[in-house]
Amino acid sequence: MFDRKEIQGDSPLGKRQPEGPPPAPAVQRIRLRYTKRGRLRFTSHRDFQRAFERALRRAEVPMAYSAGFTPHPKVSYANAAPTGTGSEAEYLEIQLTEARDPETLRVLLDASLPAGLDITDAVEARTPGLTDRLQASVWEIRLDQVAPEEAGRAVAAFLEADTVEVERRTKNGLRTFDARAAVARLEAFPLRADRPGDTGCAILRLVVRHLTPAVRPDDVLSGLRATADLAPPVPAAVTRLAQGLLDEESGTVTDPLAPDREAAQAAPSTAAELTAAMAPEGSA
Repeated sequence: MFDRKEIQGDSPLGKRQPEGPPPAPAVQRIRLRYTKRGRLRFTSHRDFQRAFERALRRAEVPMAYSAGFTPHPKVSYANAAPTGTGSEAEYLEIQLTEARDPETLRVLLDASLPAGLDITDAVEARTPGLTDRLQASVWEIRLDQVAPEEAGRAVAAFLEADTVEVERRTKNGLRTFDARAAVARLEAFPLRADRPGDTGCAILRLVVRHLTPAVRPDDVLSGLRATADLAPPVPAAVTRLAQGLLDEESGTVTDPLAPDREAAQAAPSTAAELTAAMAPEGSA
């Protein structure tokens, strides 16, 4: 049912309305790193989008908007973690119509988001291809009530296999794919019991390449079950620790924002350039 305000006015309902002025052009791009911690790991990507757009309004960020009848703030999200997993390394990029200092902007946005959705880093985009630099992720999986020795044997069996086929139900039906090919590194560590009487747990640390189809931590757990019958008695707690460029030799993942920092050191920021351009002639 239409709201009364939608059918008032001179124009009949459904008639094409005249377009407003064109949106202001973007003059600066900022890349942000954010987290999903605690209970907010259950926040869906759409929920985060809504929360982030509210934070942009609260912080009065001069956002660039798309054209058309339903303009949207120009925000690009990159490789969001699955719902239910924690993360220390999620990335997005925003476009601004006025230049801002990245660190000042980070503080304002962080204060406008709920605790657990934390903006931990901000840089001015100085190089292309942020998404292309997200080649792999580092994941930590906590297996409560699983002996470290049992986890170690399962990891060894998984790594020795040439292929580990797992199944996952997708929107197109049940799909089978190789989980082993995506795993660049997989290790098991013990974690001592937190309290007397606890059985402790095992910690898995894995580096997973971003392939198509995407291999998720739960797919690796399915592979461990298939190769070594590893079945944790309680749901695993999964956290993404990092994502970025993959060094195949060492199996390490590097900071994807590092190239932007290096480029910024070699040239002034957009904010500094605009300030200098607007300064009166002869001013110090």
